[in-house]
Amino acid sequence: MKLGHWLNTQLQQRKKRKLDEILEKRLEDLGVEWDLLSEHWENYYRLLVRFKQREGHSNVPYNHIEDDMKLGRWFVRQKEQKKKGRLDKSLQKQLEDVGVIWNYSLAQWDFHYRLLVKFQQREGHSNVPHSCIEGDIKLGSWLDTQRQQ
Repeated sequence: MKLGHWLNTQLQQRKKRKLDEILEKRLEDLGVEWDLLSEHWENYYRLLVRFKQREGHSNVPYNHIEDDMKLGRWFVRQKEQKKKGRLDKSLQKQLEDVGVIWNYSLAQWDFHYRLLVKFQQREGHSNVPHSCIEGDIKLGSWLDTQRQQ
């Protein structure tokens, strides 16, 4: 019998609550993970937290690789699962707690809008010149685009 097949049998026995507790404990002492999907997800989540700490945001590019793991692809799959209603609520909350924005386009629009509000409060009008830059954001260009849409 191959080792992988044997271990899978032990996992199945445990799932059915038919694995003796002593045997289960011995396997755990060796580092056997019972919930491989959960461990896999947690590994990627830890990479996402590290990415956020380093980059200052959680919007991982699709092709980004972190520690030889395809973090960007994993990140996109989480967003796809959320969109389809298949992402567990507790996992969704963990991602939100680390700053994941589900609709990045809407978040960007809202950020620009808040800049426009500040401009209006400061200047007393919303007629932003095309060349106006607030911080490093081309607010005038953004407003021109909004007018054209």
